[in-house]
Amino acid sequence: MSRHLHVVGIRARDRRPILEQSAGAVFAGCHQGLRGPYTGVDTVLRAILPDARRRWPELVDYHRMEVLEAIPELSELIGPAPHTLAKDAPFEERTRWYGNTMTLCFSHGIITLMREYARRLREAGSVPPPLVFDDVHNAEITTQEFLALFVRRVGADVWPVAIGTDGEVEPVLATALAEYAEQVQAPALPEPEPRPAAELVAEYLELDGTSDDPAAHAAYLALDPEERAALHDRRADEIESEASWGVRISALAYHREHGSDPHGAGVKAVQAAAEYLTVMGFQPAALKMSERGRALTDPDREPEIYRRFTNMLISHVLGLGQLEEAIELCGEVRRRYTQPKAHMLTSYFMAMIYTRFAVPRDHLKALEYQNNAVALANSLPDERERLIYSGFEDNALALIEMHRGNLTRALHLVEGAMQRADGLLGPQDWVVHRSQLLYNRARLLAALGRQDEAYELFTKLSEMDPYYTDYFTERAKISRARGDLEAAIRDYDIAAELGPPFVELYHNRGSAYAELGRTEEALADFTYVLDMHPIDADTLLSRAELLFDVGDLDGAAADIDRALELVDGDPRLLCLRGMIHLAADEADLALSCLDAALGKDPDYPAALINRAYALFELSEPGRAAQDLTRALELSDTDPDLLLNRGIAYAACDDTASALADFDLALTLPNADRPELLFQRGRCLIGAGDPDRAEADLRECRRLGSRAAEIDELLTSV
Repeated sequence: MSRHLHVVGIRARDRRPILEQSAGAVFAGCHQGLRGPYTGVDTVLRAILPDARRRWPELVDYHRMEVLEAIPELSELIGPAPHTLAKDAPFEERTRWYGNTMTLCFSHGIITLMREYARRLREAGSVPPPLVFDDVHNAEITTQEFLALFVRRVGADVWPVAIGTDGEVEPVLATALAEYAEQVQAPALPEPEPRPAAELVAEYLELDGTSDDPAAHAAYLALDPEERAALHDRRADEIESEASWGVRISALAYHREHGSDPHGAGVKAVQAAAEYLTVMGFQPAALKMSERGRALTDPDREPEIYRRFTNMLISHVLGLGQLEEAIELCGEVRRRYTQPKAHMLTSYFMAMIYTRFAVPRDHLKALEYQNNAVALANSLPDERERLIYSGFEDNALALIEMHRGNLTRALHLVEGAMQRADGLLGPQDWVVHRSQLLYNRARLLAALGRQDEAYELFTKLSEMDPYYTDYFTERAKISRARGDLEAAIRDYDIAAELGPPFVELYHNRGSAYAELGRTEEALADFTYVLDMHPIDADTLLSRAELLFDVGDLDGAAADIDRALELVDGDPRLLCLRGMIHLAADEADLALSCLDAALGKDPDYPAALINRAYALFELSEPGRAAQDLTRALELSDTDPDLLLNRGIAYAACDDTASALADFDLALTLPNADRPELLFQRGRCLIGAGDPDRAEADLRECRRLGSRAAEIDELLTSV
């Protein structure tokens, strides 16, 4: 099988002769200093999107959201991104942020688009251009994660890529390259002839500090500091007027930061970059930019700006799971400042640490901090600020109360904040925050069992902000709880079309399809989930169940064996593995798996029932009857379980118990009446009651079952 190419060389000039061998390749430099997150990916998309949109506009439109959220500048090629309340709000009013995993969703959506584009090209008799990504070791994490996913999900026979690095990349990419790419070592080329220092400096600045030429870097460092700063100013002025956001958050911020006014123009550029990265959900990049902003800002002379950078930094270290660093940053702010808002926000951050992120969570400690935040918000002297921040802090307090199980109290807090905002704010003020309050009210109503009210609120929210897909998935949950799977699937479809590919969304839609018996569609969704996230044990189990149902025992076994590698000893997995062995007439292997399942969960009904079948096959009807007895104790009286226990009793010559089970089962709805009559007839023959036996067998025959066996039995009655 063909593999992608990984070219390793210390410098770009060493790698290029190998990387540039493919004719017609799209070459993408990936240094994050050029355009920040997704640098390199943007180059490739600029090359292919015009053709993709011309040929298959519906394909591009389906993936529009993830393309434009990752790289907004591409709107000039495929049209504008849809408006959302959050995107249209000022930075100060943003109370909703993308989580750190969102960029993975963006990458998966873009890769799905590219793979489908390549597949359609090949079907049409064309091939996609080879892709070359260089300087990947200097790429931001989004690009490295993208490439790791690409080489795993897109085979080299579908779309070959060559990746150039110096050998040191993020672990996720290193692992993927080792498995899916052929590594080639680029020999070091002879050093070039020396060039004038001015030429080297000009090249270094023209490349926005991304050159790996040591001579250029040395010439740059040798400059007089004032001259160097002036050159940065000049380069910043050159690129600023037409700079895309990608350039603004990387090259422009870099030049202003190193120019003649780092604490003025530099801080302004870095702040704009940090806020943009925060809004877009690029947390690792936003974290680094916030750190750069703090380093440029004097905490005593510029406390507001310093705290602004620090608050962003706390948000990002929390999102990346760095709790100790978040706590230390909160402590620094609390030690350094006496302003009420400083303590209010750090109290909020500390409360969120304890109620959302700490392991184990400590909701009482969170309550201590959040009550302090609420008290400070309510004491702010400015009426408007007091209104806004008290609503924000009450909303956070409601989250803690919800975690503590106090749903009514949480709902009261949210509704109080809503009423205050509606009474004193204009309709266009703090729209995102107010929509978040409405969203939280809807979720609390659903949790309290007030499903109709919650459904109406989610519908209202979806009309207010139609491109925020959480409303549709939350409404789908209510539809499923009502038993309306078709309505749930309609909402899942909307969310899938409007948003990036969330693993949970496709898993949930797949399970809804499975419940409706739409096996092909369910398998497609589960397979897509596993394409994106191969180690999702729940989806492996769900797909295995469907494969088992359609008779693909090998496929089901492969999924279960993979899941068992991930979750050792899960009774659900062990039980299904046992069922697969049973279906393959391997009762002894089935028994081993089912014993293991019941060792983990002694009262797992499915394992008890299937172990009973295995034991019966292995000529142990007494133990089979014991398992079925326990299964009946754990569930509603089931006619099929009574039938099978009756058969087991009969095999143990316990005729009275067998007849009692058959008699009871025949009184229940949905009973397999022909089979019960047949088994009871056989049992009655053994009990010496030929008249009743004949009546049962003839009725069974009349129902069209087991005619030949019944004729043979009737001759002996």
